[in-house]
Amino acid sequence: MYLVTGATGSLGRRVVRVLRDRNLPVRAFVRLSSNYRELEDRGAELLIGDLRNSKDIQRATQGVRYIISAHSAGQDAQSLEYRANIELIDSAKAQGVQHYVYTSVMGVEQEKTEDSPTFKAKRQVEKSLQNSGLNYTILRPAGFANNLLPLAERFKNTGGFYLLIGSPKNRSSIVSTDDVARIAADSPTLEAAQNKIFPVGGPDILTREDIPNIFARVFNQDPLVINPPLWLFDNIREGIGLVNPDLKNSLATLRTLLANEFFCTPEEVSHLEATYNCSMESLESFLRRYLGK
Repeated sequence: MYLVTGATGSLGRRVVRVLRDRNLPVRAFVRLSSNYRELEDRGAELLIGDLRNSKDIQRATQGVRYIISAHSAGQDAQSLEYRANIELIDSAKAQGVQHYVYTSVMGVEQEKTEDSPTFKAKRQVEKSLQNSGLNYTILRPAGFANNLLPLAERFKNTGGFYLLIGSPKNRSSIVSTDDVARIAADSPTLEAAQNKIFPVGGPDILTREDIPNIFARVFNQDPLVINPPLWLFDNIREGIGLVNPDLKNSLATLRTLLANEFFCTPEEVSHLEATYNCSMESLESFLRRYLGK
């Protein structure tokens, strides 16, 4: 039995699809308020609960052989990213789980990302998992390609408008969310993935200004790029902090993403493809597939 947390999220839903397409037993951890009909229709066992509830975590891990942690924290890194994963790890040890796949984030080990509560929480979970005695695979993906789909639709519907905050030269390896799901699903039973950490990125190193140009090719539409500097974002964030400190703090992760580069080297991509016997999909291919272009 596989347990997938965040099973209605962009990654978790795809992981469940991969596993059920292989006719493997899946327990999908979902919230009552989420849209889980597809998972149920695919034959997944539903565990309706809350990752902030210890009893729900204990119920979820009973009889499970593999755990794939694919949930996101939103604005609650302390409870959902850190504490929930620590409790999942502890419960996995108690239940004799054979393998734990953790979805971290690229750059988590770098000092420059420590202002982000989400990055800090993920780094501490990585350390705890490595010291837990469990077999593990840690995946550190770059930005998920599906997060660009709403921006692509807005580009199309606004005559090519694209807001690019900060340096247009910052590099990234945007990765197909479907590829990440397949890699996560393969990891528990792949010998070469045992107790390893993998940066997970797409085949191309893209600058941020490449993205509207890819949109332009997909839609055959010239881009209109608005490029405010990062200092303007910082000033607005500081102003927000005067009236709403919590909102200011919640923008720390966005600020980290805007200010830094997150990309795989060609050697890292080649190693990933060789390990998982796959070919990573480009951002343009992903967009054309989903947008029907």
